[in-house]
Amino acid sequence: MGLQKDFLWGGATAANQFEGAYLEDGKGLSLVDKLPAGKERHLPLFEPQKHLNDEFSFYPSHESIDFYHRYKEDIALFAEMGFKVFRMSISWPRIFPNGDETEPNEAGLKFYDDVFDELKKYNIEPLVTLNHFDTPLHLVETIGGWRSREIVDHYVRYSKVVLERYKDKVKYWLTHNEINMVAHIPLIGGGLIIEEHENRNQVIYQAAHHLLVASSMATKVAKEINPEFQIGCMLAAGEVYANTPNPLDVLAALDKNREQYFFIDVQSRGEYPGYAKKTFKDLGVTLEMQDGDLEVLKAHPVDFISFSYYSSRLESADPEENKKKDAGNAFASLKNPYLKASDWGWQIDPVGLRITMNQIYDRYQKPLFIVENGYGAIDELNENGEIIDDYRIDYHRDHIREMINAVDDGVELLGYTSWGCIDLVSAGTGQMKKRYGFIYVDRDDVGNGTLERKKKKSFDWYKQVIASNGENLE
Repeated sequence: MGLQKDFLWGGATAANQFEGAYLEDGKGLSLVDKLPAGKERHLPLFEPQKHLNDEFSFYPSHESIDFYHRYKEDIALFAEMGFKVFRMSISWPRIFPNGDETEPNEAGLKFYDDVFDELKKYNIEPLVTLNHFDTPLHLVETIGGWRSREIVDHYVRYSKVVLERYKDKVKYWLTHNEINMVAHIPLIGGGLIIEEHENRNQVIYQAAHHLLVASSMATKVAKEINPEFQIGCMLAAGEVYANTPNPLDVLAALDKNREQYFFIDVQSRGEYPGYAKKTFKDLGVTLEMQDGDLEVLKAHPVDFISFSYYSSRLESADPEENKKKDAGNAFASLKNPYLKASDWGWQIDPVGLRITMNQIYDRYQKPLFIVENGYGAIDELNENGEIIDDYRIDYHRDHIREMINAVDDGVELLGYTSWGCIDLVSAGTGQMKKRYGFIYVDRDDVGNGTLERKKKKSFDWYKQVIASNGENLE
């Protein structure tokens, strides 16, 4: 069977990880603009009570890889690879610097006009995320980010402005990036600084409700502006396996899978799932809702399900066994003895992508879109100045093969955008040395480098994959 002829091949990025120009042309501060690099990154990212006003030695988002000034060069490289689609995000504080203004920043809007026009020149379809870990810092400091109901109105106002502005330039939109990450990295996922005395789950799930309502309201606005818009949700996905056939381990894995699907159950089906009531009771959570919230969720579900996939996970019901978990990324997992891992401890499981795709499609029966998948590694230039990244080619080959197998299983798939198609700043570590791209950027972890772009071996490999619509993976 294989992939449909109009399959959307491309790559994915995020504004706060590659645009730079963090205060240029009227842009305000994003919460990410206050996050440091490297070893200093851990505390503010994974301990959200750590305040954002500490001073650090280097802030990687401030210049990133300077797409803001180099977008024509980069888009030309994407076109050379044959991209049909480019996933990017709009920086919320580039449009509304503080997040709560009534009028947008025209210079910010003009920048994205120019980017979309450049993409159109090469017949590359933009896939645009409205909120990709880019909450305006002012809203974090003044109202507590997504814990506040007030932020819903600010987000909808912002969404309406950009949806109206680009109604003839963009077809595919995502409301929030990896919405379930609010439960795992609350600061980046929801602008949440949770104090030690608070019920962490109460804060997280109240913020989640606001994110979900905002998504449905933005979907409503989008369809009113252009009924042809395709609106998607976005999940940080990866099937959770049971550690053993012990039914208690299977039940523990079921609970972990529900933990991630909870958000998409609401966005796709338009209502809180049946298990939510028990979940909230067990966690001591009481949601505050406004009149009409449940109705707007029901009336405005998304059109398609997009997700990131990097690895699967392993779960046990035994607390002692779970002490062996390793947090290779934001999701801690037991080590799967059947899998190898990357330098950062992410377990490599191509078949897990096929399993995940089938599970999501079985659950929702809506078109899927893989909008992040990739391999973070340390790339070294050889004596000839080349990057021979066969390990990245192997990773993508194996995953794309299983992706095609899932389509043959009957899964409806719109497209595939590899994460970090050009090297960019890691969201988790703030590093540049954790590289994902098919294009190398001369930049190190402390801001040194020329920012010169260089094609890796994987560049030509991905180019042939796209040209053959996935038939030539060698």
